[in-house]
Amino acid sequence: MLDDTQVLAVPARTPASSFGIAMRLLPADRRAAMFGIYAFCRAVDDIADGPAPAAERRAALERWRADVDAGYGGAAPPRMRALAPHIAAYGLARADFHAVIDGMLMDAQDRPLCAPPADTLDLYCDRVAAAVGRLSVRVFGLPPDDGLLLAHHLGRALQLTNILRDIDEDAAIGRAYLPRELLLAAGVEPRVCAAGAGEIAAHPALPRACIDLAAQARRHYAAARFVLRGHRGAGGRAPRLMGAVYEALLARLAARGWGGPRTPVRLGRLERIGILLRHTIL
Repeated sequence: MLDDTQVLAVPARTPASSFGIAMRLLPADRRAAMFGIYAFCRAVDDIADGPAPAAERRAALERWRADVDAGYGGAAPPRMRALAPHIAAYGLARADFHAVIDGMLMDAQDRPLCAPPADTLDLYCDRVAAAVGRLSVRVFGLPPDDGLLLAHHLGRALQLTNILRDIDEDAAIGRAYLPRELLLAAGVEPRVCAAGAGEIAAHPALPRACIDLAAQARRHYAAARFVLRGHRGAGGRAPRLMGAVYEALLARLAARGWGGPRTPVRLGRLERIGILLRHTIL
């Protein structure tokens, strides 16, 4: 059986990533809470993407759900103890942890997600990204209404960017997250959508679908920026930085183009530093 009993691996120091850079803008107590959320998300994501049979991965994810429930019941198991104080301190919602697990379960099915309907993709984005956003905005200290709106838009923007960045990596494990409606409208035939992720990734009409999905992501980035216009203090800096980094990544992906061969795209160190400096002084 899959061994998933380890205590949450909370980073001892700030990771050298876009997330880690954004976390440097938070006070220590809020940064510790975000590290706890990050560790939980990494743990369940590692299960969903792991090599174990799908049934074992689903069972392991359900054990995480039981441990979350135990934590909310006042009997946090060992691997939840680093996160439990932050649940109480910031009023983190149990439903959002459940949603993250539900999203990972979508990746742990016997058949991987491949050209899902648009509403299924949106549900997936809500679970694996916007739910994390709903947890995060409580730690950031944003007002509830603006926080929920930001989580909705920024979560989807970031996840759609990840999908566009990882087309070939996902195809290698049988996944193709681009929605069926966009693929069909772009000229990817139904038989190709049914054939599998590799055929979709290699189809000459795929770039058109990517352009349309990138446009959706940009609309979500714009909506997130609009929400953040009213939050120039500490609570808005970390999500503003995350949005800026990923929006710059999306621009790099678009400049590279969506047709094969798709070379990996990353932001350079100087570009990241420039984004950090701009958003540190806001």
